Parts: sequence; structure tokens; C-alpha cells
Amino acid sequence: MNQKINIKNEVGRTTIDIEGTIGIDEQWQFENPDCRVATYERFRECVSRIADIRNSEIRVNIRSTGGDVNDAILIYEALKATGAKVVTCCYGYTASAATIVAQAASEGCRLIAPTSLYLIHNSICATEGNAEELQSEVDMLQQTDRRIAEIYASRSRRSTKEIAALMAENGGRGRWLSPEEAVAAGLVDKIIEEETSQSLVERTKRGVMALIKGLSKDDGRPQISANHTSSSDVIHTSLRNMIERQGSVSQTQVQSIQDPDPLDSKHNPRTMAYEEDARNIRFR
Repeated sequence: MNQKINIKNEVGRTTIDIEGTIGIDEQWQFENPDCRVATYERFRECVSRIADIRNSEIRVNIRSTGGDVNDAILIYEALKATGAKVVTCCYGYTASAATIVAQAASEGCRLIAPTSLYLIHNSICATEGNAEELQSEVDMLQQTDRRIAEIYASRSRRSTKEIAALMAENGGRGRWLSPEEAVAAGLVDKIIEEETSQSLVERTKRGVMALIKGLSKDDGRPQISANHTSSSDVIHTSLRNMIERQGSVSQTQVQSIQDPDPLDSKHNPRTMAYEEDARNIRFR
């Protein structure tokens, strides 16, 4: 079982990377109970840390094909409880319980990579027992499916019945959706590719600012004025200051040509006589 939840707090934003199995996979729970307890404690600690986040923005990167529904709902509720702006970004194969976590995003902030695939389906369990026990599990699965469908429907502006039909395709196994299909179904808001141009501009600005900061460090001059409010003004002002600092350096002097152009030469009689002798020698 592979579960990885990393939480990185930065100024103004927290980044959460969710990879592998969400929580404790149902089928894995019966293999090694001792490991399950230790793993679940780590998971609970991660959920607690998410609930305690105080940053105004949270970005959740999801690379997971699912796991336990209950654990996914815990993460979903923890993210919603922060009150922050939540952006969820789905990469690769995003399926099952992982798509529940993705629904915790703020309005318009459920993103998906252009090369990803997205899958929702009916819930699954592993169990054993007599007829009554099995029927109890069936009832629980059906109730779980309704709850999951309600979560999707609340964000997709589709009816619970429509979402339930999508989950029930292929005998309840669902159907892998392209990013465009996931957007059309209301399961995600937009494809990450749509943000690329603006993000590239912002990254370029940050790179230029970092370069300027590095070049102007410890030069004994005052820092950029706080009156400049836009990054473009700051960049232009910084470049102008850098150019002004070159004022003490003398301009490059271009030396005259050592061998004068024949067209610019003054031909006196002596020179003309020399050239005539040279031609006579060359053609003898």
C-alpha cells in the first residue's frame, strides 16, 4: 500500500500533495491489522494538520486512483472547514475516492491536467458473512453511493439521478472521462492548460525580479521605491537604475582602420608611378 500526503506551508499559501492510496484501502485493511493501525494514525495526523491550516489559500495536487471513501470524505470535510480558498488540481489517473477530495475546491477552482483521465463509480467493499450480513453491506453500499452522488451533484449543477447513472455505467465500474468530458459533466471546472499563458507571464516576471535583485544586491544604492505598485513599474525602474549605474564607465572607443580603404587614398604622382611599376612586373 502506497500512501503519501505532504503538506507545505508558505507565506499566504499551503500546498498539499496527495499521491497513492487515499487513507486505507478497503481490501488492504484485512491483510495486516497491525500495519493498518500505524498507517491510520499517520493519516489522522495529516487530516488534523489540514484542518488546522490558517493560510488564505490551499492548493491540493492530486495524483491518486482512490482508496477508502470514508477517509476521502474526512479530507474533503477538513479542507472545507478551513474556510480558505481551495484549489484542487488533478493529474494522471484521478479516480474513485480521489475525485471526492477534488470536490472540496472553492467555486471554479476544480482543475484537471490536459492529459489526465477522470473516473467516478459506485462504491466497492470486501466482506464475508451470511445472507443477512451481506444484505447489510449492500444497504451500506447503496447509501454510500447516494451520498457520493449528492457531493458530485452539489458541484456539477446536475441532478443526483444523472450523476448516479454516470457512476453506474459498466456494471457500476464507471467510465474513464477525458478532461473535456469531465468538464462537460460538471465534475471539474476547467483544464489547467487554460491557465498556462498567464502563469508563464507571472513566472517570467518573478524570474526577472529575482535577477534584478541578485544584480543590484550590495551596490550601496537605495532599494526600489515603495511608490511603485505594479511589477512592470518595478522592473522598468530597476532596469533604469542598472543602466544609470553604468554612467561611470567610459564608452567603448572604436579605433580607426589601420589599413586605409584604397578608395579613400590620395594618389600623388609618386604613388601612381609605383603602382604602374608593380603592374608591369606582375604581367611580365
